[in-house]
Amino acid sequence: MKERDIFLAALRRGKTPRPAVGSATSVATTDLMEKAEAFFPEAHLDPEAMARLAAAGHTAIGFDNVMPLFGVWHESAALGCPVDWGERNRMPDCRAPLCADIGETVKVPADLVRRAPCAVPLKALALLKKRHGDEIAVIGKVFGPWTLGYHVYGVEDFLVASLLQPDAVKRALRALIEVTVSFAKAQIDAGADALCLGDHCTRDLCSPEAYREFLKEIHHELHERIPCPLILHICGDTSDRIPFIRETGVECFHFDSKTGTASARELAGETLALMGGTSNFQVVRSGTPEQVRADVEEKVKHRIDILGPECAVPLDASWKNLKLIADTVKGRRRP
Repeated sequence: MKERDIFLAALRRGKTPRPAVGSATSVATTDLMEKAEAFFPEAHLDPEAMARLAAAGHTAIGFDNVMPLFGVWHESAALGCPVDWGERNRMPDCRAPLCADIGETVKVPADLVRRAPCAVPLKALALLKKRHGDEIAVIGKVFGPWTLGYHVYGVEDFLVASLLQPDAVKRALRALIEVTVSFAKAQIDAGADALCLGDHCTRDLCSPEAYREFLKEIHHELHERIPCPLILHICGDTSDRIPFIRETGVECFHFDSKTGTASARELAGETLALMGGTSNFQVVRSGTPEQVRADVEEKVKHRIDILGPECAVPLDASWKNLKLIADTVKGRRRP
């Protein structure tokens, strides 16, 4: 099987000769930028630089996929959020929320995906599909309405509103879901084989009851409306909401090491594919070769479908441990 076929089959827990290896989140590090000769902030703003840096996830690291959206702000910037696109050693951030009050309805512009913050990654996806799409999986990334709510209204105000003004939050989510769907469909048209759906409803910020009340139905709807496999990504310990995630229909869950590999597999059951789970700090950034190989063996033992980092890799990590993960996975076969 080609690497693309292995990755896409693993997303659905299909039969593969080995586990897949890759990431649905950023693998950009400062030393990978040097190797690819593509640097932040240009790699957020120029499609050629973005595609070149993303391609290094395969050409240098050896992953079965590439994913070119390194930050979290593209659709929010297209909505009008004032984004600082960062520097070579700093990820983008937003200078201020777009709306002052949860009661202010976000108007989704008709030209959202043609605005530069969305148009750039769409062009990069098309370049990656043309150059690598026969051999490896090309993965896009969108953010769900809960995360977009943080961006548009501010994290603290949005979370307080979820407690004090739940109906207003639900109206905001209904408006923002159209941003997610529009950008998702444009990425599929550009060549994405599957999409990471980032929605940061982590235990650190909201309860499992909040996930069930506000997002379980939304994530199910996104699965129904977006015509490609979805990889849901949520940071932190998600053991208290994986049973709800399993009921949304999404094909794959990209989990954090805080959840625990054995726990994630047990909670996900036999139908929900699992991806990631390798600690960025203990393994990717500072792990010895022996620790990296032991982590791979743990993931294989617990039948993790796609091995790789738990979340966006820290910029000050080295890509070399990511390559060791890929080399170790590709050097073994399923028991």
